[in-house]
Amino acid sequence: MIEAVLFDFGGVILSSPFEAFAAYEKEIGLPVDTIRKINATNPDSNAWAKFERREVSPEEFVILFEEEALVLGHELDAQRILEGLHGSLRPSMVEALSKCSSKFKTAMLTNNITPMGEQDLDEDVQKVVEIFDLLIESSIEGCRKPEEKFYEIACERLNVKPENCVFLDDLGINLKPARAMGMTTIKVIDPEEAIKELYEIMGFTTD
Repeated sequence: MIEAVLFDFGGVILSSPFEAFAAYEKEIGLPVDTIRKINATNPDSNAWAKFERREVSPEEFVILFEEEALVLGHELDAQRILEGLHGSLRPSMVEALSKCSSKFKTAMLTNNITPMGEQDLDEDVQKVVEIFDLLIESSIEGCRKPEEKFYEIACERLNVKPENCVFLDDLGINLKPARAMGMTTIKVIDPEEAIKELYEIMGFTTD
């Protein structure tokens, strides 16, 4: 029986940063998915992982990420990568969150650089953040998706078992450990299709 719904933030509630990354790649003539490839190289110890665990500053991240890009034969401005992290709200997904929140426990599981409480959030985004019962943030916890500990923290604080959770994320690498723990997982590629799948699992109508 489902007791809790866990949502990624960027790429699920917000539009994906990868959309901004793709636009930057096109702008400077990089091969498609270059930034994804850099992020996937040494994923537990690269600049991105260290940044999301707050082990390095933004300035250090820029230096490290640009060095990693050069190793793979690419030259880029990592400051533009940081600028691409801020997405826009997806109204239909916000509605789905609100619907879930009215009957079930909800949590945001996000790999972020700066804690939500320290960000200057848009008023509408802040209202959405406040819907969640719980925020699990890599910048606070010192661990990140897809580390199993990250999901364990969420379950412990919500007082639920993994098998009683649904988890939505746009990255398969983040869903894999959650699924192995027993969670029902939904990969968000097309937000509307993901919401349809969520509603079917939760027993909600789509009207």
